[in-house]
Amino acid sequence: MSSPLRTLDLNLLKTLDALLDERSVTRAALRLSLTQPAVSAMLNRLREHFDDPLFTRGQHGINPTLRALALAVPLKQILGDIDRMLQPEAFDAASSQMSLNIAATDYALSAVAVPFIAALRQQAPGVRVSVQPVESDRLAVQMERGEVDMALLTPDITPADLHARHLFDEQYVCLLRPDHPALLHGELSLDNFCSLDHVLVSHSGREFRGVTDQALAAIGRQRRVTLAVNSFLVLPQILRSSDLIAVVPRRLAESTDGLLRVPPPIAVAGFSKTLVWHERSHRDPGHRWLRNLLFTALS
Repeated sequence: MSSPLRTLDLNLLKTLDALLDERSVTRAALRLSLTQPAVSAMLNRLREHFDDPLFTRGQHGINPTLRALALAVPLKQILGDIDRMLQPEAFDAASSQMSLNIAATDYALSAVAVPFIAALRQQAPGVRVSVQPVESDRLAVQMERGEVDMALLTPDITPADLHARHLFDEQYVCLLRPDHPALLHGELSLDNFCSLDHVLVSHSGREFRGVTDQALAAIGRQRRVTLAVNSFLVLPQILRSSDLIAVVPRRLAESTDGLLRVPPPIAVAGFSKTLVWHERSHRDPGHRWLRNLLFTALS
């Protein structure tokens, strides 16, 4: 047996509501911005559906039957519930208890997530944030399932079918301790740079070549990378306690105390950072508010 809802659409309910309020086909048509014949046709469909005349002719319009009067109150409630359901959901940042899952490298965690979380704690202290490593090969599936809400990526690894917004362009600087012997005679020269022992941060921690080595190779030079690590977190301690030098993103270097930042003696290609999210959360008021807060925190 088919459901009665299959033959009753929202427009019929709105027409019945207007007829109950106006007690006139003509006035109901004006209210609904329809023609009088159109409203009469819809009334006939309503009569067929409810198996009741619903309205009878009177001297000053139409009069509802007992069946129609019984429908009036629940009909108002149903239409009100539908109207509220279709309205954009309001987001109250101060009282929100939602959770946000971010995928980021430790660099992005320092350069982006730290200022974002600082702003978040002030404006939405109840929002919980989980940060996890970026898994490029699984990211699209993780976002589709809601396991990741936002990801901080570079454009070259950003999936084409996700929403993305450019955050900033990053450049590289050299990071070393202030009393490093390489600075005894002033600025860091290219020869000194190439002769020093370097530490390289890579995703796997097993790489001994990066963008700096590509730039050097282009002019026929090379440096000596003697240590590779997979995290920026340990880097400041290594540099403070050794004669090692590192080429790191500027935003990361600016948040590091007790070390000196100097320009590299060779131009090293920088990179861009992008915020990525799924269509699943694209229109959600809470997620939209959180994305805007992140953009503002970085501006």
